[in-house]
Amino acid sequence: MSNAAENMILDFSDKHVACGWEAIDDRIMGGLSQSQPEYVSNAGLRFVGVVSLANNGGFASIRSKSCSCDLSTATGITLRVRGDGRKYKLSLRTDSYYDGISYQSEFDTSKDDWQEIQLPFKSFKPTHHGLELTTAAPMDTTRIQSFGLFIANRQEGAFQVDIAWLKAVVPASQR
Repeated sequence: MSNAAENMILDFSDKHVACGWEAIDDRIMGGLSQSQPEYVSNAGLRFVGVVSLANNGGFASIRSKSCSCDLSTATGITLRVRGDGRKYKLSLRTDSYYDGISYQSEFDTSKDDWQEIQLPFKSFKPTHHGLELTTAAPMDTTRIQSFGLFIANRQEGAFQVDIAWLKAVVPASQR
């Protein structure tokens, strides 16, 4: 039995939670990748599209609306996903800048299987435009402003991942 509980952050079975996410693909830099967020009643939030390496492309992403989320009592995030066997990244932002620092943690998916994946906060690396930053401040979990999903690392082709929910992992001593 675990000493940690999980507290709901985002429940994508609620259409209103799943709506309002926006795609931000390599097209902002001249690439040709395309993605979109969709609400699917029996799956939650679906991130679907095609990654193209043409024109120096190679990534697709979606991002939530701006929010204010204090995860300071948590040690990480658990997400329930059904993937396509590719690698994805969960992204957290601590500011409201469109082009600011993104703290990312990579995870693998199993094709067509629902999985619960735990990402400890220590696994999130500060990045900007896909490059890891070595001098950035550690992530301030008291100021999470948005959530996102990425597919990158030159994984060309069609992709699809469903996300049912995100939960904060809270140690027993913090409940």
